[in-house]
Amino acid sequence: MTTVLDKPVKAPTFKGVGTKRRLKNLTATVLVSLSVLVALVPLAWVLVTAIVRGVPALTSSTWFTHSLSGLSASTMGGGIYHALVGTLIQGLVCAIVSIPLGIFVAIYLVEYADRDSRLAKLTTFMVDILSGVPSIVAALFIYALWVATFGMPKSGFAVALSLVLLMVPVVVRSTEEMLRIVPQDLREASYALGVPKWLTIARIVLPTAAPGIITGVMLALARVMGETAPLLILVGYAPFINFNLFGGEMGTLPGVMVAEMNNPTEAGTNRIWGAALTLILLIAILNIAAKIIGHFSQVRSK
Repeated sequence: MTTVLDKPVKAPTFKGVGTKRRLKNLTATVLVSLSVLVALVPLAWVLVTAIVRGVPALTSSTWFTHSLSGLSASTMGGGIYHALVGTLIQGLVCAIVSIPLGIFVAIYLVEYADRDSRLAKLTTFMVDILSGVPSIVAALFIYALWVATFGMPKSGFAVALSLVLLMVPVVVRSTEEMLRIVPQDLREASYALGVPKWLTIARIVLPTAAPGIITGVMLALARVMGETAPLLILVGYAPFINFNLFGGEMGTLPGVMVAEMNNPTEAGTNRIWGAALTLILLIAILNIAAKIIGHFSQVRSK
């Protein structure tokens, strides 16, 4: 008597499954590749346009060593020294305040806070709100608080304060994500050896997450250095160098572009594109520096 089990059972065949999968894979690959090309075309176009139109200004021997003080609107020449210094000063002050504040808030959220606590929820909510605040709103808030309420003059320091509001949430989010990536086993091993929590964070957690934190900080700084709205509201543009952060008008790279928009001459166009290319190069240098510092920090932590 033959049972069903005595008969050989053939494996089920699915005709066309391999072809369908290959077709779907090819379709997805084509769509993703086209999306990348569509995204790269305008970016490359902007970059090429800035380079082509801005190189004549950067090749001038006075571009990085002189200011625009005393030059008329139609006079060729001059440089961007005053604006470059002003941008770097404001960015440095913003970084000095934002980086420690953002890192400490991220450490609190990841290492100390209970996720169900009211303070942790409030902090996370406020960081999310600040992440979406437009730059002009941050500038208006600083104007209402610093200038209108406290009676302080418009200055580069007021601009730096408004940039802090824009930079802190980016630093908090990037640092928070990097701290969460650090394996919990490293913390537990340190605690098992009797190392205090604060020392574990300082000697183990932060060095391990340092490459990502540095990259996030540099990207946040590069973002705020190109903001224009705080400059228009909180400080006037000056075509000369001003090292006084607490008073007087101050030149910046975005300020040069805004000021020269009303200059229809060839000199004005040359300065606009030169300032734009200088700002792009400055941001590129910050990104490259972040990659290099992050790489060496990662190698050292290993």
